[in-house]
Amino acid sequence: MDKPHLIASDVDGTLLTPLERMSPRTSSVIRRAVAADVPFVLVSGRPPRWILPVARMAELTGYAVCANGAVIYDVGRGKVVSVHGLEPVQLHDLADAMDQALPGARLATERVLAGGQEDGPPAYVCESEFRNPWGDGDAMFVSRAEVLGRPAIKLLVSDPRMTSGEMAEAAKELIGEQFAVTYSSNSGLIEITAKDVTKATGLAEVAERLDVSQDKVIAFGDMPNDVEMLAWAGTGVAMANAHPAVLEVADEVTASNAEDGVAQVLERWF
Repeated sequence: MDKPHLIASDVDGTLLTPLERMSPRTSSVIRRAVAADVPFVLVSGRPPRWILPVARMAELTGYAVCANGAVIYDVGRGKVVSVHGLEPVQLHDLADAMDQALPGARLATERVLAGGQEDGPPAYVCESEFRNPWGDGDAMFVSRAEVLGRPAIKLLVSDPRMTSGEMAEAAKELIGEQFAVTYSSNSGLIEITAKDVTKATGLAEVAERLDVSQDKVIAFGDMPNDVEMLAWAGTGVAMANAHPAVLEVADEVTASNAEDGVAQVLERWF
């Protein structure tokens, strides 16, 4: 492609190294791109509060797409500008469906309100025995009724006895296309958002806000929650360490996240 007008990148497994750090080479090319007036958008399954440390690594102050497309976050202003979430009735329906599709699985929800106010402390609530492969350090363990009782940006379903791929297949068989089911780790965790909400829809919203056409967007990713984004972007780039589903839709494959794969591509222009 020609020089992109917007760069979008997944975070974990893509932009960050396996040690969850941003290499000097990668942070340097991001800064050069931004200095050339090309927006760099973080697109992640992370909620806003988990995206800020990554934005600071590269001194980013623009938009970020969080929670797999459910939230558009203005990093510089510290404000949520758009939310596409799940209502309690939907959460209860999903919980009933997961009890059928994945007996014994445990649930958690992420919450946020437009304008940047968290939906009351805490923003991340889990029922007992819920396990997050990234850790539960800032979670509050509560009853299932409390997990499902307020609007959320995504429902997380955990079952360490299964792979995430197996869980996603079972969930999709039951709920079909009523909700969006994906995963960013294969360690027994799936993430469910509102119908048709994906990283692609979130990135498309940001591109529209920035008046950048789809064909001028380059996007990087490595896991199934990146598939729609890479397929939507003018150029979709998979990491060498990417899931087979991501490799299948990518226009190009770069080096792994351990080898500055994002930087290797962007250095063509910046």
